[in-house]
Amino acid sequence: MDFYYLPGSAPCRAVQMTAAAVGVDLNLKLTNLMAGEHMKPEFLKINPQHTIPTLVEKDGFALWESRAIQIYLVEKYCPDATVREALYPSDPRRRAIVHQRLFFDVAVLYQRFAEYYYPQIFGQKLPADPARLRSMEQALEFLNTFLEGEQFVAGGDKPTIADFSILASIATFEVAGYDLARFENIYRWYEQTKKITPAADKNAEGAKIFGLYFTKK
Repeated sequence: MDFYYLPGSAPCRAVQMTAAAVGVDLNLKLTNLMAGEHMKPEFLKINPQHTIPTLVEKDGFALWESRAIQIYLVEKYCPDATVREALYPSDPRRRAIVHQRLFFDVAVLYQRFAEYYYPQIFGQKLPADPARLRSMEQALEFLNTFLEGEQFVAGGDKPTIADFSILASIATFEVAGYDLARFENIYRWYEQTKKITPAADKNAEGAKIFGLYFTKK
């Protein structure tokens, strides 16, 4: 299946880790947003929202939004029931927590990262906004609380797809130069989880690429 992506993108990296966990090979299609490749007519036919990551099956089925792709890959392609249950639990309450953490990542954690850092590294390269810094750190405080007494972000003794999504986000915080050690539970979880997650090396490599934006500030 084709996978339209950028290696520096945290959502793209989350999908790559999920694909590795379920044993799916992705046909990587590098998509240069800065060059406007996502606005080409052929891409708009696939994804009218012109976003990455975008997954396209051989039969033409297309899906975008990284967390939706993560769920799809596990439900459709994970051959091992035990692995599938660990990554995306079937119990309604366990699954609800996984969903909550995924939604927290997209709507709070990474969103506030973007609100604080993106104005500094893209466009007008504005100075750091103290109010947005406080908002971002509040999101980290929430995550630190979620991890109190827990090995993984959605609980349990094995990582879920929520861990992969948040792992990609936190790796991006790291390359931005943020001191994760300020949050003991996050730091512990991050150091532990990146050692056991499939394709964690790809996540680290991609995050470093994104980190190059910070050297150009």
